[in-house]
Amino acid sequence: MNSNDFTYPAARAVTAGPRHHFFGYYDKSPWDKSSRYLLGLETIFIDRPPTPNDIATIGIIDLSDNSRWLPLAETQAWNWQQGAMLQWLPTAPDSSIIYNYRDGERFVSVIRDVHTAESRTLPLPIYAVSRDGKSAVTLNFARLHQTRPGYGYVGLPDPYEDEIAPDDDGIYWMDLNTGEHKLIISLAQIVSIRHNSSMDDAKHWFNHMLFNPNDTRFLFLHRWRRPDGGRWTRMFTANPDGSEICCVADHEMVSHFDWRNPHQILAWARQRHIGDRYFLFTDRENKVEVVGEGILTADGHCSYSPNGHWILTDTYPDRERMRTLILYRHSDGCRLDIGRFFAPKELDGEIRCDLHPRWRRDGQQVCIDSVHEGHRQMYVLDVAEIVTEPPHA
Repeated sequence: MNSNDFTYPAARAVTAGPRHHFFGYYDKSPWDKSSRYLLGLETIFIDRPPTPNDIATIGIIDLSDNSRWLPLAETQAWNWQQGAMLQWLPTAPDSSIIYNYRDGERFVSVIRDVHTAESRTLPLPIYAVSRDGKSAVTLNFARLHQTRPGYGYVGLPDPYEDEIAPDDDGIYWMDLNTGEHKLIISLAQIVSIRHNSSMDDAKHWFNHMLFNPNDTRFLFLHRWRRPDGGRWTRMFTANPDGSEICCVADHEMVSHFDWRNPHQILAWARQRHIGDRYFLFTDRENKVEVVGEGILTADGHCSYSPNGHWILTDTYPDRERMRTLILYRHSDGCRLDIGRFFAPKELDGEIRCDLHPRWRRDGQQVCIDSVHEGHRQMYVLDVAEIVTEPPHA
């Protein structure tokens, strides 16, 4: 069922030029607990990758004061796709933020009170923060920059650059209160699990991590690239201490994902006997089902609404360079295209501006990054009427 006979909700700009603004990835909400403030990053350019000296300004947008931009801090640990992993700290979602930062010869993370400017520094950067805000999992951002430009950080060398799968680098766990941290899953360890010949002589890395809703498991991708350029991806889950590792998907390709609940994972992935689809995987069980067959037909940045009824996703530019913003209702397959946004060809590759749609905490609004008006800016769409009283075909 595809129902598009309705007016697009307006995409209201909440930032403005001449400087550029964006939030980053789709797997976290930029809104604070009160929905008054939006988090964002500000830059003076958008047409090239960042260099080690390029600074992004961290700020909040006061939606109750004509979307006034309030700068808070600066960072040199950022990229175009995921920003600085900037987010509200779950233990204080009305006052504290956490973000990554380059401190001399190391990448770290900073927790800052947006009202008092009081801050403290943690010894590692963060990748995914637990839902309770007490811990994080992370990785080697210098290695990620080399293996997947646009997702890691420039400015520091990878100490394991010459090793294809080091046994003393990989995924780290960190206590956000004390800074205690430890390596919990090494690259050498993951390569030994269900090893196959494509992994030989290939460079391995980790990418994309996310805790499940009750913090009992987290999800991560294992990727490797051979000298001939071929790239493979597997999706795993594990306990927060790195134990009980489970390979959820290993049919060569896994892209974007979200947890539907503590046990099920939605992911654009490949199953050899079916092809590339959105699949719903069940953690630690051999259960896989297709989601949106014939309706959701392309990879996108997918996430569930806070009430779990809707999937929000997007597309990459089509032949007309338009990106489509999509809502999909799981219960009956109703798809609503709620916006289309132009993306200029000169902003492609690692400097591209994906929509990266994100839910407000109550599911009533959506925030995107876009360049359809010539600047990289943040926009908000009101979807309350759709998700509350959805139109039917």
